[in-house]
Amino acid sequence: MAEHKLGAADTDLVIRSYAEIELPESLRDNLALFMRLERQVLRDYSPKLCDTFDQLLNNVTRANEGDPGGMAAAETTDGEGVPTADTESAHAFRDAVAMLDSLDIDEKQMVVRAFTSFFHLANLSEENYRVETLLEREREVSIDSAIDSSNELTVAYDQLVREMGGGPATQLLAKLEFHPVFTAHPTEARRKAVEGKIRRISQLLGEHPRLGGSALVENERHLLQEIDALVRTSPIAVKKPTPVEEADTIIDIFDNTLFDTIPEVYRRFDDWVLGEYAGSVPPVCPAFFHPGSWIGSDRDGNPNVTAKVSRQVAAKFATHMVQKLAEKCRRVGRNLTLEARYTKPSDELLNLWNHQVEMSEVLTSRADAISASEPHRAVMLVMADRLDATVRRNADTMYRSADDFLADLRIVQRSLADAGAPRAAYGPVQTLIWQVETFGFHMVEMEFRQHSLVHTRALADVREHGRHGDLAPMTREVLDTFRAIGSIQKRYGEKMAHRYIISFTKSAQHVADVYELAQLAFAHPEDVPALDVIPLFEQLEDLEGCVDVLNEMLELPAVQKRLAQTNRKMEVMLGYSDSSKDAGPTTATLALHSAQARIAEWAEKNDIDLVLMHGRGGAVGRGGGPANRAVLAQPKGSVNCHFKVTEQGEVIFARYGNPLLARRHIESVAAATLLNSAPSVERTNTETTERYAEMAERLNDVSHDRYLDLLNTDDFAPWFSIVTPLTEVGLLPIGSRPAKRGLGAQSLDDLRTIPWVFSWSQARINLAAWYGLGSACESLGDLELLQRAYREWPLFSTFIDNIEMSIAKTDGRIAKMYLALGDRDDLAKKVYDEMQLTRKWTLAIVGDAWPLEHRHVLGRAVRVRNPYVDALSLAQVRALRVVREQQEELSEEAKAELLSLILSTVTGVSAGLQNTG
Repeated sequence: MAEHKLGAADTDLVIRSYAEIELPESLRDNLALFMRLERQVLRDYSPKLCDTFDQLLNNVTRANEGDPGGMAAAETTDGEGVPTADTESAHAFRDAVAMLDSLDIDEKQMVVRAFTSFFHLANLSEENYRVETLLEREREVSIDSAIDSSNELTVAYDQLVREMGGGPATQLLAKLEFHPVFTAHPTEARRKAVEGKIRRISQLLGEHPRLGGSALVENERHLLQEIDALVRTSPIAVKKPTPVEEADTIIDIFDNTLFDTIPEVYRRFDDWVLGEYAGSVPPVCPAFFHPGSWIGSDRDGNPNVTAKVSRQVAAKFATHMVQKLAEKCRRVGRNLTLEARYTKPSDELLNLWNHQVEMSEVLTSRADAISASEPHRAVMLVMADRLDATVRRNADTMYRSADDFLADLRIVQRSLADAGAPRAAYGPVQTLIWQVETFGFHMVEMEFRQHSLVHTRALADVREHGRHGDLAPMTREVLDTFRAIGSIQKRYGEKMAHRYIISFTKSAQHVADVYELAQLAFAHPEDVPALDVIPLFEQLEDLEGCVDVLNEMLELPAVQKRLAQTNRKMEVMLGYSDSSKDAGPTTATLALHSAQARIAEWAEKNDIDLVLMHGRGGAVGRGGGPANRAVLAQPKGSVNCHFKVTEQGEVIFARYGNPLLARRHIESVAAATLLNSAPSVERTNTETTERYAEMAERLNDVSHDRYLDLLNTDDFAPWFSIVTPLTEVGLLPIGSRPAKRGLGAQSLDDLRTIPWVFSWSQARINLAAWYGLGSACESLGDLELLQRAYREWPLFSTFIDNIEMSIAKTDGRIAKMYLALGDRDDLAKKVYDEMQLTRKWTLAIVGDAWPLEHRHVLGRAVRVRNPYVDALSLAQVRALRVVREQQEELSEEAKAELLSLILSTVTGVSAGLQNTG
C-alpha cells in the first residue's frame, strides 16, 4: 500500500477524528490545543521525531477504524501474532509495527515519551472537562431550590428524610463516616517530577479559555515550556522511593486539596440544610471524613518498613499537620479584630486568657501588644504560638493533644456566639474546628499490617528463647513494631496508631497472637498500647469461614476488653485482590457479597457496631470501579453508615488531586454511604440478591471451574511471566514495596496481586477482571435473564459495567502479539477464546454494539485514546520479543537500553489506560 504521512498541514485529520467521535466541544478543543502544542514541541526538538509521531499516529488511528476488537478474533496472524488479513485496518496495523521496528533505540525512546506525555495532557483535558461539567451543573441550581441537585450528599439526605423522617435521618447522619486509607502499593507508575509539571499545566489550562491578546500568548508560551520539559523528562525515577519519601504523596494531596476541601464539603451541606442560617448557627454536618494511611506502617512483605521508619513517618505527618494548623489558627486569629467594647468576651474566654498568661508571659505579652482591646484575637494568637511550641516539643507551652486545642477553640467559638458575633463563631472558627475534628494532630490514622505467619513464627521464637534471648531479626522487628506503636500513641495520641491488621487471618488464634506479642514487647503492662486488631479475610476459604473466626474472636479476653473500651465497635477487613487472583473475578465478587451479608448478620446478632474495611485497588481485577455504586450495591447492614476503603496508586491522584473533583468524590461516596441505609435501597439489595441467587450460583460454578482450569494448567505461572511484562514491572521504581513476596515467577502463590493485575493490563488483556464470566454466561445461555438481572440487581449491574470498562481497554490484536511471546498455543487459545466470549456476552447484556457505547463521554474518550495506547503497547511488545528471543545474544548495554524502553512504555500505557493497579 502507498505510505500516507500525517504532516503539519494534516493535523486537522486527528482533530476531525475527535469531532467524528462526538466528543463534547470543550474536551475536543483542549485535545486539539494539546495536540498542536505537543507537535510544536516535537518539531522544535527534531522535525524527524515529529514526522515519526505523525506517521505512527496515523497508522494506529487507521488501524482502529471500524471495530478492530470484533475483527481481531477472525483474523489470521503470523508467528509473532501480527495480523495478516488483507484489509485497510490490518495493513495500517502492520505499517505501525514495521515503522517501530525500523527505529533505533533512542528514536523509540523519544517516540514513547511523546505518546506518554500526550496521555498526561489528554488526562488533563478530561479532568478539565469534568470540572467544567460540575461547575455548569452548580450554575444551573437556583439558590431557592429545596435541595442542591449538584450535591449528591444533600440529595441523599433529603431522600432519607422523606423515607424515614427527620429524626432517624439525623441519627444516621451523626454516624456517617468515610474513611479512605491511602496505601503505598506500587501502582502509580508516574514519577513525582512529572506530577509537578502536570499540576502546573493543569493550572495553565484552566486559565487558557479566559485569556486573550498578550496574556493568551504568554499562557501558551508557558504551556509549551512545561510540555517541552515533560517530553524531555525521563518517565522513570532514578530509584525506588523510601517509605519516608512515599509519605510526601499524602502530604502533597493534603496540602493541595484535603485540608481546605474537606471543610468546604461540610459547609456546602450546611448551606443547603440550614439555608440562610448557615454559618451563623451551630453546624449540622458532622466531621465525617477521617483519612488513614498504610504508608510507613504496612510491613506485610515490605522489609523496607521498619519500626524506625514508622516512627519517622509518624513524626513527618504530625509535624506537618500541627504546622498547618498553626498557620491556619494564626490567620483566623489575625482576622478576629473584634473590639471588646462591642464584642464582649465571656468569662470563660477571660479565664482562658489568664491561664495563657500564667503559662507564658512572653507569648501573652506579645499577643497583648498586638491586640490590646481585641481579646478573641489575642487568645487565638497565643493558641497559634502554642501550636508552634507543640512542633518544637516545648513542654512548658505545647498542647498535649488535639482535644486540648479543640477545647480552646470551642471556648473562643462560644464567647463569640454569646457576644453576638455568630458569623465569626460559626464561620472561620468553625472551619478550623472542622479541620481539627477531621485531621487532629495526626493528619492520617496510621494502620499497621503484618502477615499472620510472621506473628506465629515470632511467638514461637520468643517462647523458645525467651523475651530477652537470642531472637531472630524478624522477631525483634515484630516486637519493636509494637514499641513503635506505643511510642507514637504517647507522643501524638492514640488516634494516630491503634489499628493492627493481620493479613491472611485463618483463625482467632492469629488475633490472640498479636495481643500476646504486644504484651511481650513491654516490661510494664501499663505501657502496652491500645490496639484494635483487625482480621483480614482475603482468600476464598477465609471468606467462606469468616463468621466462625469472628465467633471465636469474641471469646478472647483481649477482644472482649477492647470491645468494652470502644462501645463494641469492631473493624473487619475484606481483601478484594487476593480473592480475585485465587478464585477468579466472578467467584470473588459473589463470595465477598456473601461474606458481607453474613458478617452484617453476625454483627447484629452480637450487638457489634460493625465497620467493614474494603481492601480494593483501582483496577477492576482488584475490586476497582466507581466507589459510590459499589457502596449502594452492598448487602443490608454491611455499610452501617461507615465506608472504609483503601485508595492507592493512580487512584489517589485521580480522585484527590483536583480540589473540585475531590469534593465531588467525597460527597458522592458519603451520599452512597448514607443511602445504603435507606429502606428502599436495603429492600432492593435484599430482594434482588434472593431473586437471582440461583443464577449467581450457576455463574459462580462455571466461572470458578474455568478460572481454576487455567491457573492449574501445567507451567502456567512461567508462561504468564513470559507473555506479560511481569518481570519488567517488578523492576519499575514506583514504590518501596517489592512486587513479589519471594523470588521468581514459578508459582502464583508468592506473586502479589498487584503485579498480577498490572501485568495483564499492560498486555491489553485485563484477564484478572473478567476471566471465566464468558464461559459462565455461555453455559447459562439465558440472555433475557442476564439482562433482567443487569437492570434490577445493583451488584450484578455494577459488576458487568466494571467488566465492560475493562474490556474497553483491551485490544484483541495486541493481545495476540503478547500471547505469541510464549510457546503454549493451548494457553493462548484458552485466554483468547475466553476474552472474546466475555466480550460477546458483556456487550449483549448491556446492549452495546461496542464497549461503553452507552457511556456518551467516557466511551468516546476511551476510543479517542486507544490508538495512542496501541502505539505504546506495540513498542512494548516488540521490545519484549527481542528480550525474550535474544536474551543470550544481547550485550548488557543492549539489555539495559531495552529494559529502559520497556519501563518507559509501562508508565505510558498506565497513563493511557488509567485505573490499572
